[in-house]
Amino acid sequence: MSSYYILLTIVVYFALLLLIARITNKHRENSNSAFFKGNNQSLWYVVAFGMIGASVSGVTFVSVPGMVRSIDFTYIQMCIGFFFGYIIVAKVLLPTYYKLNLVSIYSYLGIRIGSKARATGSFFFLLSRMLGAAARLYLVCLILHTYVFNKWNVPFWVLATGIILFIWLYTHKSGVKTIVWTDTLLTFCLLSALVLIIIYVAKDLNLHSIAQTWQVISHNPHSRIFEFNDWHSTQNFYKQFFSGIFIVIVMTGLDQDMMQKNLSCHNLHDAQKNMYCYGFSFLPINFLFLCLGLLLLILSVQMHISLPANGDEILPSFAVTGLLGKPVLILFVLGIVAAAFSSADSALTSLTTIFCVDVLHMDKLEDNAHSVKLREYTHVGISIVMIMTICLFHLLNNRSIIDAIYTLASYTYGPLLGLFCFGLFTKRTTNDNVVPYIAVSSPIICYLLNAASIYYWKYKFGYEILMLNGMLTFAGLYIISHKSQFIKLKENGN
Repeated sequence: MSSYYILLTIVVYFALLLLIARITNKHRENSNSAFFKGNNQSLWYVVAFGMIGASVSGVTFVSVPGMVRSIDFTYIQMCIGFFFGYIIVAKVLLPTYYKLNLVSIYSYLGIRIGSKARATGSFFFLLSRMLGAAARLYLVCLILHTYVFNKWNVPFWVLATGIILFIWLYTHKSGVKTIVWTDTLLTFCLLSALVLIIIYVAKDLNLHSIAQTWQVISHNPHSRIFEFNDWHSTQNFYKQFFSGIFIVIVMTGLDQDMMQKNLSCHNLHDAQKNMYCYGFSFLPINFLFLCLGLLLLILSVQMHISLPANGDEILPSFAVTGLLGKPVLILFVLGIVAAAFSSADSALTSLTTIFCVDVLHMDKLEDNAHSVKLREYTHVGISIVMIMTICLFHLLNNRSIIDAIYTLASYTYGPLLGLFCFGLFTKRTTNDNVVPYIAVSSPIICYLLNAASIYYWKYKFGYEILMLNGMLTFAGLYIISHKSQFIKLKENGN
């Protein structure tokens, strides 16, 4: 019976998304301007609220509560770093993007360094975002397939195809113009589900007030947040804090997916307000996820339940097996589907945008029927590649997904960090033809250094390898550069 509850929840939820997409595109607009930048008509507070869902994703909904058993609340250290990262993005990167009126943020690299640098930045984004979005969606597909669709003998690839098809249906016309509003619904559902699940779990523990719940959480050893002493630990505060800053810079500020919504705001001031509010909200939301994870650990002891070895399976095992009742089952499904759709719809839109603008150079084409049709074909192609990547994760996954995503980001976003830092903070000219080789070499060198460090010194790099990766790229660009008069960037971004 629980399978039918889950299926009904998904159907109703998807119908709401289609309704919102229809309302927001009531004039049936199908232009590239609406798809890429929402005609610069997005309200900043709507963007800020919707970006919470896009940032949290189904991975956070499942993986963060599962972290508590192994690393306590130390993930908060990285979230503190996230906040300062958002301030840097608002103060340093957004002004540059708005000054140049960019559609693709990697056009900046073409203006400042050269066409090869632009292509390199776009390549690393396409790779990073495709793998990251696929990993997030894979986790949701896996949960739904394991607990629902597998019972009906539905193949995994059919489920993955169906989810991508649903997302394509409400994004293929107006892109970011529609996503800004659908993500608002997605975020509302995600946060409501999170709060209500915590309330239900607290009631099962006979905790009938916020004060009682907080007392139980704060006195539990797993509520430990800070780790200052062990430098070998990947949870050391300084590693987590500075990694958090740079992860936000690269995975938000240098990421077309996240910046595309910001660039759809009326002006720079609105985009900055959006970034401050969004960044401030990220800390308490993740804290609530960790509180949920701790309450589930306490409940498992009280109910004498053996928890799964994989932390990603702790919350699903409680929700889907009916241990917490039908309301929590429905809320759980609503939460992970909302988070997954919010992350995937913007990913498909941003990947389509980058391929159209930086590979097909559609920013130089008129917004006519031919260019619109070309963008639509690209959107379909990106969707197909996404399905194939999700299926690949299904074959290869054997570790915590959220850790895999951040580790992957450390390697693939590092070159982007180095490229943008060179462009923003130096007035030197570098050899554009050599840029791709330096950008590819840096993550390879980082991987080899990490392997050598583990072998010789028993020290494993954590997410701080992102900073090392960016430094290597920056150093390589600087070594082959020479002094020259800094050329003022043209306002049209060409």
